[in-house]
Amino acid sequence: MARLKEKYEKEVVPALTKEFKYSNRMAVPKITKIVINVGVGEATLNPRLLDSVSEQVGAITGQKPIIKKARKAIAGFKLRAGMPIGVMVTLRRDRMYEFLDRLLNIALARVRDFRGVPLKSFDGRGNYTLGIREQLIFSELDVGKIERMYGMNITIATTARTDEEGRFLLAQMGMPFEKREDQQKAVAI
Repeated sequence: MARLKEKYEKEVVPALTKEFKYSNRMAVPKITKIVINVGVGEATLNPRLLDSVSEQVGAITGQKPIIKKARKAIAGFKLRAGMPIGVMVTLRRDRMYEFLDRLLNIALARVRDFRGVPLKSFDGRGNYTLGIREQLIFSELDVGKIERMYGMNITIATTARTDEEGRFLLAQMGMPFEKREDQQKAVAI
């Protein structure tokens, strides 16, 4: 069993139940999936770039990504409908927990001048999206083989109904949220 899954069962569920006073175990929010999305704008000019990006995302997630195609044509970007423009992976169950464990404990720690992930990246329904500027923070990648830096969006989908429930769930799982200014002033006083 994945380490974070065990932590969820033993520590997070009781903490959430106590905080939000759930009467039923099934009402406790949980993480359902993690979606990693990488857009490659230069793929319109050089389609081979998607192969290397796909290989990198596969190494990071442990799962083969799918290639996403443009839905409609945009002349300003020299983009036609059906052209490949990015890769995407959806992780569920054990792979999801293993990836989240590596993200929280290894990858985010490698970010330079890291002060925490922003609190305002929730969508209003308890889901969280984290933008990463470069893929080098993941230790699974060989730095020598990387041609270009690409950012990625990591969306953590939960069953939480509100942002407050989602924030509490992710904080209990170990998500290093940034300290708000009012919290920092209270600590300094």
